[in-house]
Amino acid sequence: MSPATSAKRKVFARLSITMGNTVQIAGMVAAYFALTASRSAKPALAVATVILAWVLLYFCSHAIAHWLVGRLVGIRFLFYTVGGTGNPEGWPCGVRWVFEHLPFFGVQTDKVSMESAGPGAKALMWSAGVTSSAIIPTFAALCAWRSGVPWSGWFCLFASGWALGTLASNWTSRTGDYSKARRAFLAKP
Repeated sequence: MSPATSAKRKVFARLSITMGNTVQIAGMVAAYFALTASRSAKPALAVATVILAWVLLYFCSHAIAHWLVGRLVGIRFLFYTVGGTGNPEGWPCGVRWVFEHLPFFGVQTDKVSMESAGPGAKALMWSAGVTSSAIIPTFAALCAWRSGVPWSGWFCLFASGWALGTLASNWTSRTGDYSKARRAFLAKP
């Protein structure tokens, strides 16, 4: 997250990279167990566990994907933040307030490392978060549906629509990750 973005974002807490990775991985593991439990649960509980898994994956896959891809392309990070969305422009007015107050993970880049990274590396790092938060939770909903979890077909449709909305809002919003990736890629080195 750039300093300009983090200034707009309501940050509730900071976590070390180790602690942030641990919490997010634990959330993804919990999502896996929730999905596994949904296969043998009664319909109402099955739906609840699929929704729980989807929410955990949505919240826990974004920032860690920025970190992982960033590290693979040589970008260093300082810490994780927990706070409202970094893309408030991407949400309609009624939902915007809610998303500004939900506990999303963000990750703070090392300024020198970011400045020395090439445009392609920056673009990949920026694109990784939103791509993962659209694809991973939707894939989990698809797996639940393919496994025959009751009512999960309807949830899979919802998850697909949500993913498309997430991708679109990040592409069109000035503060969205895809817009940041596009600007980074087009910037003169």
